[in-house]
Amino acid sequence: MMDNHWKKRFAFLWTGQFFSLISSSAVGFAIIIWLSLQTGSAEVLAYAAIAGLLPQALIGPFAGVYVDRWNRKKTMIFADGFIAVCTLVMSISFYLGYENLELIYIMLALRSVGSAFHMPAMQAAIPLLAPRSELLRIAGINQIIKSVSNIAGPALGALAIGLLSIGNVLLLDIAGAMIAIFSLFFISIPSPKKENESQSNIFRVWQDMKIGFGEVTKNRGLSFLFLYSIIAGFCIMPISVLFPLMTIEHFSGGKFEMSIVETTWGLGMLVGGGLLGIWKPAVRKVVIVNLSHILIGAAFFWSGWLSTQSFIFFTILTGIGGIAGSFYSAGFTAIVQEEIPSGLLGRVFSMYFSIEVLPTMLGLICTGFVADTIGVNFTFIILGFVIFLVGIASFMTPSLMNLNKSAD
Repeated sequence: MMDNHWKKRFAFLWTGQFFSLISSSAVGFAIIIWLSLQTGSAEVLAYAAIAGLLPQALIGPFAGVYVDRWNRKKTMIFADGFIAVCTLVMSISFYLGYENLELIYIMLALRSVGSAFHMPAMQAAIPLLAPRSELLRIAGINQIIKSVSNIAGPALGALAIGLLSIGNVLLLDIAGAMIAIFSLFFISIPSPKKENESQSNIFRVWQDMKIGFGEVTKNRGLSFLFLYSIIAGFCIMPISVLFPLMTIEHFSGGKFEMSIVETTWGLGMLVGGGLLGIWKPAVRKVVIVNLSHILIGAAFFWSGWLSTQSFIFFTILTGIGGIAGSFYSAGFTAIVQEEIPSGLLGRVFSMYFSIEVLPTMLGLICTGFVADTIGVNFTFIILGFVIFLVGIASFMTPSLMNLNKSAD
């Protein structure tokens, strides 16, 4: 039975997560600036990005099994603590003058391992803290926090790296993690009904992973939701890498114009999250997700057709894409939280996060080649059209449209 104290719990949760996310965003951007200034190598930046993402994708499904077995509050606390320790190791190494790229890659990879446990534990805990009727609104507020972090974090990181040494900048991330951990001590997160845990060997873990996968595949509508989201992700991730290149090559912009585009996308995400957090739409969640794909695809497609003098219109389309992206993320998360039993949410979200990261790897490896071959604007046109078709196909899929119809 859900009590009436869920808003107070989320106030503590959101406060801690805000400081954690904004400090992580600032430090992540500061590391990128430092690596750029020290090496001037795009290859180094790509390796750093891969180190920060690939471990999470590889171990995510296994981590999800244990997230569902363990106490989710303790899992979040230990994951945040582990990430902070990894950052502290990097900070100490810089203080000692040991600026080694291999150590940085290793620590970024270990931080990614911590995120593989923290992210699904956070998402799996939300339905245990709030009424089902509020999940979309909560997802919107979560999107606000992420958007503010994505906007303010890079600015804070750039300021910090200009005033402090990289070793001192890293301490910001540790402080943010400590605030997040402290806030969790004021929250009681109930545990879902546990399954038989008598077997803890690798065969049981594999069986639990199959149970999580089967929970998705047995629901035809949810299977299509995942399939269409993965296809769209394969197109969206490469485009996200191409935004700076589109600004420079097609619109002849510079650093200022690049910052405007990135900020506009973040502001769009912020507006979208704000609308969902304040206004509870009467439209069904699956319709919100489908329309979001159509809007994102149309914005990218149209951006590719713009003339080289239409930078302002490109910025407007970017903002629209950000709003639609926020709507999609909140709608998708709320649907999964409603459809999947709370005792299985950890492994299901981990599985999806792992699959979602793979397009990023593809984008990092292949985007430059594709854009150089056919042109960055034509890449926007082609990939945007595919995303648009995903939205149309979603409306034409009966099992997806009937998904959780009675709950909306």
